[in-house]
Amino acid sequence: MYNVKGRYALMAVFVISALVCLFYMQYQLAAISALMLAFVIWSHFKNSSILLASKTFKDGDYEKTSRILAEVTNPDRLARNRRGYYEFMMASIALKNEDFEKAEYHFQIASRFPLGGQSDKSYVLIHLANLALRKNDKVRTLAYTARAMELAHTERAKEIINKIEKEANSLPTN
Repeated sequence: MYNVKGRYALMAVFVISALVCLFYMQYQLAAISALMLAFVIWSHFKNSSILLASKTFKDGDYEKTSRILAEVTNPDRLARNRRGYYEFMMASIALKNEDFEKAEYHFQIASRFPLGGQSDKSYVLIHLANLALRKNDKVRTLAYTARAMELAHTERAKEIINKIEKEANSLPTN
């Protein structure tokens, strides 16, 4: 759970330790250092700083979270279970900044990846329904709420879905 600079420093330590072990002909230790280096490199591409960002996101520090998420150079390389959280956090930050197009884009991507559970997925769909409602798109709003209702387990989520459906039904049909 390091940021990019921390992982690079850790990689440098493993490279140096492998070289020192090779210099002293300690081939088993050099192999272990190389193995640990390979693990850190793999973790750098598959997990990146998502756990670190999620901790700051839960604390409500969205500015720091966005700085940490900016370290992810290519989100397509993230592991499936990390990509959903990445997109959810990016969407929530965009929503907080009132960038609704970007928020919808990231929520749509987040809906395709696994999150914590069905309840989390239902909240992503609730956000998408709310954004569609903001655009006065009755068809998409009702589609998102129908899917969210299937996944919702809490009374709060069901209550929110019912409110959105009520507002969507009051919209004129396009």
